[in-house]
Amino acid sequence: MLKLETFLPYRLNRLTARVSERTRAVYRRYHDLTVPEWRVLASLFEHERMTAREIGLYSAMHKTKVSRAVRALEQRRWLRRETNMANRREEFLWLTSQGRQAFSEMAPALQMFENALVERTGHSRADILAILDAIEQAVW
Repeated sequence: MLKLETFLPYRLNRLTARVSERTRAVYRRYHDLTVPEWRVLASLFEHERMTAREIGLYSAMHKTKVSRAVRALEQRRWLRRETNMANRREEFLWLTSQGRQAFSEMAPALQMFENALVERTGHSRADILAILDAIEQAVW
């Protein structure tokens, strides 16, 4: 018989919500960011320059959430945009020095959270990532 507590999709969803709640507390404490704003900020910090569409694909967010987050980060002057001359319907986005600084302020606390989380599992980070990779590949 199928039980919710042992149903893998349910457990993954519950785990995602819990981890997101804990990490959100960190970036809210520093800069009162929303989850989509954090994902856009982190994506651009890692990739330097991306389009909104690329950010959506990379961070698994709907284009509406990406658009709102981009606007909010732009209002903070953490993000800049420039029209793609090859495709005027598209814009390149990148972080300003203030945006990079904001990310850099939060990163150590988030890394500490991740390290503590991994340590509590008793498994290596590489092993945990390998399992997550296998699950992702199984559902794609």
